[in-house]
This record gives sequence, structure tokens and C-alpha cells, in this order.
Amino acid sequence: MLGSNGTENSLKDLGRLRATLVIAKIDRLARNVAFVANLMESKVKFVACDMPQANDMTIHIIAAVAQGEAKAISERTKVALAAAKARGVKLGAPHHLTREGGLKGSRLGAATTKRNAVEHYAYIAPTIAAYRAEALGYLAIAKRLNAAGEETRNGKAWNAAQVRRVLLEAPPAEQPLALSSRRLTTTH
Repeated sequence: MLGSNGTENSLKDLGRLRATLVIAKIDRLARNVAFVANLMESKVKFVACDMPQANDMTIHIIAAVAQGEAKAISERTKVALAAAKARGVKLGAPHHLTREGGLKGSRLGAATTKRNAVEHYAYIAPTIAAYRAEALGYLAIAKRLNAAGEETRNGKAWNAAQVRRVLLEAPPAEQPLALSSRRLTTTH
């Protein structure tokens, strides 16, 4: 691992330790031909997981192509940002927004999150409503859902607050669902 004290010192450390530098993808290392040349001259052994058999010539070619691609990406990004700016798009971080714009964005984000949750829990809301109709409390319903292997949309166990939220937000159910070994099936 290259240390925080700079690449040159890190390469010296690797050489002193006779360690091998392991790189996940050669193109990530090779975005700068000069850096790759210095690395190769440092006599530090390195291997790229995606090209373990790469030789010096292959690495130099890949470095040149990766450097060219990095420059092309940079140019395309600059052109796209300039075009967006010319169209009047405000670029930059949210601190450029007005207070009202920030509040509007927050409201829209919250509404989207709520809508996504309602859509996600539509399959189980009728079952929760049926349990509630049986006079079960929120915690008892959560325990039943967990015992049946059901998880929240975040892959977590159910709790009383989540059960209550689903009931409050869910549209009226047409037909309750029955839990059966990780699958919800309609009851007839």
C-alpha cells in the first residue's frame, strides 16, 4: 500500500522491504506514463491483478493509452460543463441554491422517499392491517413479521415504529395477505 508520506518514500519503503506492490487494475495505476516509468526504474516489483503476465512493453503501452483516455475524459467533461453553463444550468454545490430552493429540494426528496416506501411496502401493508384488526399491537406485529423471515426494505428486522408507519402511510387494502415461509400469498 502506498503510504501517506508520498509516493517516492513509499516506493523506497517497498524496495527496502522487498515487497511487491499489488494493483487491482493496471489502468488505475497507469494514468501517467512518467509515474509508471519511475515505478519501473525503482526496481519495485509490482503485479496487476487484471494482467498478471504484463511485461514492460505492455505496461508502457497501457500507460500511454490510459493517460490519453484520462485527458480525453477531462476534455469531454470540460466541454459538457461549458455547454451546460451556456444553456443557463447552474453548476456547483447546493450552497448556490437559495434557502427556498433548498427547502423545496428537501420536500421533494422526502416525498420521493415516502412514495418509494409506500410502493415497497404495498405487498405487506394488507397483512399488517389484518394483524391490527386482530387487535395485535405494533410490537406483536413486528415480531410476527420477523418470525416469518420478513425484512424491511433496508434488510433489517421489523420494529413497532416501522409497523405503525406502514399502517399510517399505506393506502386502504383490498385483500389481506398471509405469510408463508418467506413468501406472501393472497388469502382466499
